[in-house]
Amino acid sequence: MDKVAVVILNWNGCEMLRSFLPSVVRYSEADGAVVYVADNGSTDDSVEMLRREFPSVHLIILDRNQGFAEGYNLALQQVSAEYVVLLNSDVEVTGHWLAPLVSYMDAHPEVAACQPKIRSWRHKELFEYAGAAGGFIDRYGYPFCRGRIMGVVERDTGQYDTVIPVFWATGAALFIRQKDYQDAGGLDGRFFAHMEEIDLCWRLRARGRMLVCVPLSTVYHVGGATLKKENPRKTFLNFRNNLVMLYKNLPQEELASVMRVRAVLDYVAALNFLLKGEFSNMWAVIRARRAFHSLRPSFAAAREENLKKISLLIIPERTKNSILAQFYLHGKRLFSRL
Repeated sequence: MDKVAVVILNWNGCEMLRSFLPSVVRYSEADGAVVYVADNGSTDDSVEMLRREFPSVHLIILDRNQGFAEGYNLALQQVSAEYVVLLNSDVEVTGHWLAPLVSYMDAHPEVAACQPKIRSWRHKELFEYAGAAGGFIDRYGYPFCRGRIMGVVERDTGQYDTVIPVFWATGAALFIRQKDYQDAGGLDGRFFAHMEEIDLCWRLRARGRMLVCVPLSTVYHVGGATLKKENPRKTFLNFRNNLVMLYKNLPQEELASVMRVRAVLDYVAALNFLLKGEFSNMWAVIRARRAFHSLRPSFAAAREENLKKISLLIIPERTKNSILAQFYLHGKRLFSRL
């Protein structure tokens, strides 16, 4: 069994791999890790390019595009390692980026997963939207980060360079014990993509396992390489999967009240898209809510299992208030001011 396996899921990302894989191979192998690329049914030249230009990289071939969640589930069945790193194909890593993560995890067996500090590849002085210096979630299911609230991304001046517990670690660079991943059931393949890592982290945290950000390690993430932020497909998946995640994981006493508030907030979001002339995104929100109600019965068994396995009733990293209220009504745009 290997100590660390870095696993990159690829779908038609030949040029992205050609740009970013060199740093991953160089600095990961230097730290003793094995690098895998799991190809998710690509129709471009990804596989041929990998075989020709990156002979040390282990290839896992999936027959079709299984999505982010199920793609990783299938890939990790073919990986034997104590720790696995789910790494996006558009991430540039730095020298010895794995060492602080391994050291921390070895010393803290109560921690199931961690993430490095994520900075923007395009604007390297800024945190990156998807993860920054660790993820949190509010009462109504809205994710935010240490270093990013709503659309406001902070400049990294070292203000968040401490290791702290978080609610979720980003799927862009998720360092996780293979045993914890499998024991929790892995990513939910029904999500296809988006919110699946937060759902997994919620299950782990509710079962008493911890998650942290280790800022001694830094990586740079392009972000939005598969679906752009304003893409209606991404809007649909984010809204639908967020509702599914809430249904799967919320304690029974909160479920009805949270879902009522979310219905109002979702239609406010749809109205906002309408007023901005973004009709495709408006309909994406409405379709997402309809899809959730259609799918809800199929997630009943997963909800029942999650509730049975809860050992931590109150999760400190899930805030009791609304991040929307903090941001829009109270003007709190920096994590340090919350």
